[in-house]
Amino acid sequence: MLLVPVALVCAVFFTGCGRGNDKAAAEDASSAGGPSEACLLLGFEPDSLRMKHGKVGRNEFFSSLLMKLGMSASDAYGLSSACDTVFDVRTFRAGNAYQAYYRPGTDSLDYLVYWQDKVNGYVFGCTPPFSAKKVAKPVGTVSRYADVTISSSLWNDMLADGVSPLLILSLSDIYAWTVDFFGLQKGDRFRVFYDEKVCDGDVIAVDTVRYAVFTHRDEDFPAVMFDQKDGGNIYWNEKGESMRKAFLKAPLHYSRISSGFSYARRHPVTRRVQPHTGVDYAAPTGTPVMSIGDGVVISRKNEGAGGNVVRIRHNSVYTTAYLHLSRYASGLKAGQRVRQGDVIGYVGSTGRSTGPHLDFRVWKNGTPINPLKMESPPAVPLKEENMGQFIAVYEKYRHMADSLSVQ
Repeated sequence: MLLVPVALVCAVFFTGCGRGNDKAAAEDASSAGGPSEACLLLGFEPDSLRMKHGKVGRNEFFSSLLMKLGMSASDAYGLSSACDTVFDVRTFRAGNAYQAYYRPGTDSLDYLVYWQDKVNGYVFGCTPPFSAKKVAKPVGTVSRYADVTISSSLWNDMLADGVSPLLILSLSDIYAWTVDFFGLQKGDRFRVFYDEKVCDGDVIAVDTVRYAVFTHRDEDFPAVMFDQKDGGNIYWNEKGESMRKAFLKAPLHYSRISSGFSYARRHPVTRRVQPHTGVDYAAPTGTPVMSIGDGVVISRKNEGAGGNVVRIRHNSVYTTAYLHLSRYASGLKAGQRVRQGDVIGYVGSTGRSTGPHLDFRVWKNGTPINPLKMESPPAVPLKEENMGQFIAVYEKYRHMADSLSVQ
């Protein structure tokens, strides 16, 4: 495994320092070499105060926390009213961190710092005149190269190799139409150039994947980021073809829709009103049925009322099913990878059926959706006028990845 930091670029914006009786402390710090970073961020010098930290409790409100930390009920109300144009107290959440700052030797609360997340927070001045301001910790961008070979699972292997598992989310989105992330095998490999957002030493996001190569059974599947500035796809394979694949509009030819998607259809056999989360295509027995997209057969079996059924997982988002088949395509079996347009079976009337038809169903993130309203992603190729520039980007990253792979 190889994890290489390629570059570090930090963009930091600080507000001015000093509030009320902290002005002299700020001037002293300036004469000693300038205010600290914490002072610049928060607006006061935290090292000069006593600090108590904690997390917002369950069923704890902004005002009740202020009173728990030592403010009177009237002052807590005054601060809540004074900050309403800056901070919406309804967004106050249990589990979020805070720091309370007191004057040394007293229980007088001077400041409360509340963090909405790892980056963004609010500083409240808890003595009159009450105040509130929004702050953000400095965030850095780190460019990295990761090379991970799977021995157990992509998640575990990334953790073991010091790579943020957040990268998996980006890769699964880019490769959603190429790689079955539920079926990765030992020896599969990812090589990736990407950017991380880092705050306080923690990775808070994988910002951009610049280039990736997935290797499966000695075959490479590159993904290159190239933005044509047209609001469309930005990831392409080495041929300039979109990494997103379109679905076929229908899984068979020469048919008519005999029943649509409904949650209140009367079943033609049982006569009971029950959901029909699919589309029925009436067609002659033996009409070829095709997979609407690339994917992996997850089952091929008789399912009782559904008759002979083939189920295909296309990626981490979409799954399809083809019901009432008369027979399966020769040699088709569970675990087999199929391509868009491959014949996976033939129209029939097996199971609970009144005549030959295909009951076609689609799930998106586990929820049934109407196949006729399914949005198929665009698969428009790279513009011809951009091919030269695209190839240059691809070759640059390919050579970099190859050179790092042999180190």
